[in-house]
Amino acid sequence: MARQLTENELIDKSKFISRDLSWLRFNERVLNQAQKNYRTVLEKLKFLAITASNLDEFMMIRVGSLYNYLDYDRDRVDYCGLHTIPFKKRLFTELQDFTKAQEKVFQNELIPKFKVNGFQLVKFDDLSVSDKRKTQYYFSKTVYPMLTPMVYDALHTYPMLVNKVLTLGVVTEDPFRKGVNKYSFVQIPKNLPRFYELERDGKILLLPIEDLITAYLHKLYKNIKIISTSLFRVTRNGDFDYDDYDESENDFVEEIQEKLKGRKTGRVVRVEVQKGYDKTLLDILIERYELEKENIFISKFLDYTSLWQIVKLRKLSHLLPKMPKSVKPLFVNKRKLEDNIFEHLKEKDLCLHHPYQSMDTLIHLLEESAEDPDVLAIKITIYRLAEDSRVSKALLRAAENGKHVSVLFEVKARFDEENNINEGQKLQKAGCYVIYGIDKVKTHTKLLMIVRKDKKDIVRYVHMSSGNYNESTAKLYTDTSFITTQRVYGNDVSEFFNVITGHSLPSVYKKLITTPGDMRKKLISLIRKEISFAKKGLKAGVIIKVNSLQDKDIIEALYSASRAGVKVKLIVRGICSIRPKCKGLSENIEIKSIVGDYLEHSRIFYFHNDGDPKVYGGSADVMVRSFDKRIESLFMVTGDVQKQFMAILDYNLKDEVNSYYMNEDGSYSAVKVKNGEGFNTQYAFFKLKEKDLDSIKLV
Repeated sequence: MARQLTENELIDKSKFISRDLSWLRFNERVLNQAQKNYRTVLEKLKFLAITASNLDEFMMIRVGSLYNYLDYDRDRVDYCGLHTIPFKKRLFTELQDFTKAQEKVFQNELIPKFKVNGFQLVKFDDLSVSDKRKTQYYFSKTVYPMLTPMVYDALHTYPMLVNKVLTLGVVTEDPFRKGVNKYSFVQIPKNLPRFYELERDGKILLLPIEDLITAYLHKLYKNIKIISTSLFRVTRNGDFDYDDYDESENDFVEEIQEKLKGRKTGRVVRVEVQKGYDKTLLDILIERYELEKENIFISKFLDYTSLWQIVKLRKLSHLLPKMPKSVKPLFVNKRKLEDNIFEHLKEKDLCLHHPYQSMDTLIHLLEESAEDPDVLAIKITIYRLAEDSRVSKALLRAAENGKHVSVLFEVKARFDEENNINEGQKLQKAGCYVIYGIDKVKTHTKLLMIVRKDKKDIVRYVHMSSGNYNESTAKLYTDTSFITTQRVYGNDVSEFFNVITGHSLPSVYKKLITTPGDMRKKLISLIRKEISFAKKGLKAGVIIKVNSLQDKDIIEALYSASRAGVKVKLIVRGICSIRPKCKGLSENIEIKSIVGDYLEHSRIFYFHNDGDPKVYGGSADVMVRSFDKRIESLFMVTGDVQKQFMAILDYNLKDEVNSYYMNEDGSYSAVKVKNGEGFNTQYAFFKLKEKDLDSIKLV
């Protein structure tokens, strides 16, 4: 009888890296940014806060999805070869290790640097008499009215504890029954700042809100003996699908709203508890939520996302580096672009690379279109909007001015569902034609078309992008976009809008590749073409830059390319399920991840094509969901725009400061540079000139 393989042997034997374990490696790279010597303490706190926000979402969605199998005794086999229960064990072991790493960074590396930088965390007992008076006033006037003690006993049902909210579990003595304890919960409202701020001797003192409340807890439990307080936080399953809804659009919106309520009451998948907790109280939580020991995460400090309050303190703003100002787009006459954007775009395609080039150019085009009497129609897909969005305001203004405005608001955009419903309804009331997504798929593509009457013709101004129409994230995410009036793009995008807003069936596009449909097939065809070149002894190469790479069919095609001698270079920020540098499988595959000041969000696909490159940009990652469960688009670029896209790939491949290379086992090794010196792609683009593009060669 053959020996059964161990978990490690199964993982090592698999051709594929686990999606979820790969995501953990990504969050480790983000945490590594909080350990870089050249970063200031506030920068480090920012990256630690990002890891916590990432982890919260991972627990809600990916771990939540896992429990959708576990709770219904369903099995699945992960990419790494493990079945559901052993995979859960492996995943939670690594999650526990990661949270310990977070705590080590915070306690040992960051807190010791607070005082020398002008701020510090304090306990209530550290405060002066004067400071305590201030906290007492704040508690009485602001905090006390917001708190509600919720007892749990034979007469009171167990309260519904809100997702991701700090909660004090309070153990008190029953005044009527000697030796009997009562248990209750006090949730700390999320609209209270995590830290109460004080100043002393020019330093900012930060008192955690839970310490402040604990100091005055007796005001909530008058004449009752408080035995202990335990701080904890629950995380609930936030994963749900959209397969079971009525075909009526209004019912669909109502269904989404109902599902959003479910996120607040979903199954608990994690409990974080502060050290010094009451054991009996924790046992109650474990029994109530049907948890195991591995679901309990114990640390000295809970909820690192609250560190954003410190990062955003004005009095500490000098501890954050000033980022360079955006530069003008290449190959444009800036004055002419500002004076008459419509005429300029008729003459010249425009490439925008955010945040190096501002999104203001696109916003200017939209705002001008809203007012221009010659603009007849605006069509746009929206996935995520900024707060107080200028995009939304321009669309409202256009509708008010009598223009036809069609908006596809994707209400299934995770964690933006409610905002998108509200914004969509606002536009609908203004007279826009609004649709709330397409049957059972997410519309993730980023397309805009402005139809304008010219002297003798109708001109379509088409914008295609990898990023959202969100002016806030455009300052933080690297994205590529392209504005053109070329008729071939206008025809393709017109056809595409007819498909997603009506009942048209797509014809063959000339410059677009779309999903659901032919994207996976087309990309594999382009990879196979490179294989044919390599087999003829010609130069062949594939370079792909995406957020995530997980689709098995594409991975198998890239393995075939590697075996045929095609040089494959992958720039994958996050999840990557392909195994590089594996003998006989992927020796010609090199993978790097870039994690730095900006979040790498561009998607670019390059195929050498025997010296006549085919280059695409767009919204799609190499994920099963991107090909099968989303409406996505990739657009071909040529000429000067193609040169700029190739420069992005070239600079990314040269990067040293922000780069990590993936090893065969799925781990990553940082490129070693001294104190942040070396080639930094995220700063080099501010200095990129048109003449620099002539020397770009990728294969």
